Amino acid sequence: MHVKLNPVERPSTQVTLSCDDCPIRYRAVCANCEAGDLERLEAAKYDRSYQAGQVIVWAGERMDFVASMVSGVASLTQALEDGRTQMVGLLLPSDFLGRPGRETAPYTVTAVTDVSLCCFRRKPFEEMMAHNPRLPARLLEMTLDELDAAREWLMLLGRKSAREKIASFLSILARREASLRHERPSGEIELTLPLTREAMADYLGLTLETVSRQMSALKRDKLIELRGKRGVVLVDYELLLSESGDDADGGLVH
Repeated sequence: MHVKLNPVERPSTQVTLSCDDCPIRYRAVCANCEAGDLERLEAAKYDRSYQAGQVIVWAGERMDFVASMVSGVASLTQALEDGRTQMVGLLLPSDFLGRPGRETAPYTVTAVTDVSLCCFRRKPFEEMMAHNPRLPARLLEMTLDELDAAREWLMLLGRKSAREKIASFLSILARREASLRHERPSGEIELTLPLTREAMADYLGLTLETVSRQMSALKRDKLIELRGKRGVVLVDYELLLSESGDDADGGLVH
């Protein structure tokens, strides 16, 4: 699962987004915040946007901020001794970037698509966490969800067939898209793939040829439709889920 990235350098551009207009308001780390909490967060907040390919933060770099992913997809990569990089995760909308109490980044974070971040200066955010139980409680909840996702991914990489891996990846994307709308995925769902097929192959531990072959097989079996380079229509979410080895809630079928 090795990825060769050629990220372009910063700087990022600045954007402005109010909390009232934020599409992840009730999914992000601030989901349980009250009006007074939001006012204090606003004082420590600034927004950034990155173009696809830009590095958000390098592994080992000092981070003076933490952030919520507002839109787009970013990759987490770690350098190997021989100079290659290994993709170890993806950040999707509402995911949290950075760790309170940790000053440096453990991974290189790169914008896969155009990305918008809601950033908080580290010191005021940590001070607010120390005096407001709603923030650390929400962050703990998100961390446990991230742990569940990591365990699911370990099972996917270690035990599933190529077809099941592709079906699982598509169903995970569908669940995340639906969660942002506070819905459960069902029926026909249209997605834009955040990764190229080559990056999907690296992320899923497959070859490019296998990804292409399995996508074609799912299309031939009328489980998906392909639209352009990144567009995919899940013809029937429940039917695709049955091909992933997961149950209706996304858990592994034993």
